[in-house]
Amino acid sequence: MALAEGPATPADVGTFHRFAFAGKAKEYFGIWIVNVLLTIVTLGIYSAWAKVRRNRYFYGNTVLLGRAFDYHARGKQILIGRLIVLGALIALNIIAQLVPILVLLPTVVVLIALPWLVAKGLRFSARVTSYRNVRFDFVGGAGGAFKAFIVGSLLAVLTLGILAPLASRWVARYVGTNLRYGGRAFDTDPKLGALYPSWFLSLLVAVMGLAIVAAVAVVSLPSLQGIFEAGDSATPESQWSIIAVIVFGYISLFVVFGIAGTVYRAGVRNAVWSSSTFEQRHTFLSDVSRRRYTWIAVSNVIVTILTLGLMRPWAAVRMARYQAEHTGVTIVGNVGELIGRIESQGSAVGSEFIDFEGFDFGF
Repeated sequence: MALAEGPATPADVGTFHRFAFAGKAKEYFGIWIVNVLLTIVTLGIYSAWAKVRRNRYFYGNTVLLGRAFDYHARGKQILIGRLIVLGALIALNIIAQLVPILVLLPTVVVLIALPWLVAKGLRFSARVTSYRNVRFDFVGGAGGAFKAFIVGSLLAVLTLGILAPLASRWVARYVGTNLRYGGRAFDTDPKLGALYPSWFLSLLVAVMGLAIVAAVAVVSLPSLQGIFEAGDSATPESQWSIIAVIVFGYISLFVVFGIAGTVYRAGVRNAVWSSSTFEQRHTFLSDVSRRRYTWIAVSNVIVTILTLGLMRPWAAVRMARYQAEHTGVTIVGNVGELIGRIESQGSAVGSEFIDFEGFDFGF
């Protein structure tokens, strides 16, 4: 609805507030190392409780307007959900082995069930999350998940990535428009014009990276050709050089597409968050730098590998802090009134979903 001309009233003035992350690598390291050790000792069973401890730490240190988020899931819920999915997959594969004509049964069932599992998983994740004692909710169904995640992914693959921004838009709209907080709706509608620049930039990164890899391959080709022509008479050093080139090729492709994907992901994050609203008036913003985001992601992977995983907590906290500090919301009107309305629903909405959270299916 258009606003009348004239000076802005207090109700029309927006105040921008950034998120913050208060976690520290040293604190999270204690949680992470216990999670890893207990998961190994219990042959993976404890991973469900590890996820709860991890999420509670990161949610509990993500702060907006002086208050942190909360995560209420229980390890038992996550474990049961995983066991249900695992049991179903084992049963389907046994049936396929016993009845050869049903060899495609597991794949068909997964494709049919996946949208339903995604929708249920998103609903579970929303309902176990709260802010100021008010729970989130997710009302999307399997039909929307099928379009966003199955059809969108197929279109992206069949068009060699050209329609990836369209798929990203479908996913963002499905998740954003079906998210609720205190019964009030969010809305997300990123435009393709905001998504494609990031796609073109990631394409440029991929092309440049592949060009460098191709140049190295061309330079190495004469030496490799000589080794192949030598056949069995080639020295062990020559054979190892072939293996080294192959390994280098695979790693190079992984790095090139990983960096290109990270650049695209940063752009999509900015476009999606910056097109999101709450109650059709409070607007969100993400202003992460593609270059800085990519550098953090890549250096995190390198440091984690070089330290045999021991710096993983530092990497996770580092990325969480950067993302939080570059995400914000503009609240229109009196902040105190909005907070008052939200907190007044805590007892009514906050406990509404406790008995209906369901299970986390891992999708």
